[in-house]
Amino acid sequence: MSNDLYRKKTQIFKALAHPTRLFIVDKLADGECCVCEFVNELDVDFSTVSKHLSVLKNAGIIIDEKRGQQVFYRLVMRCVCSFSHCIETFLNKE
Repeated sequence: MSNDLYRKKTQIFKALAHPTRLFIVDKLADGECCVCEFVNELDVDFSTVSKHLSVLKNAGIIIDEKRGQQVFYRLVMRCVCSFSHCIETFLNKE
């Protein structure tokens, strides 16, 4: 495998390496959401949520779509859900 591929994989793992971002990915697995939904559910400010969404977007895990004044996010790298489920299954066995 090339170094470039390892760098890209590392970027994805780093993007997932935060509880808030894992929550966002889990939420987006159920369907698209706007920033305001994350702000309300996470009880954090808009700029914090935006920063986490930006990390996920830059890693290619999610995409955004602006509709009027709101921005909606959607999960495009659906395989991260399988990976997350695999980890949960492993942890529940311990």
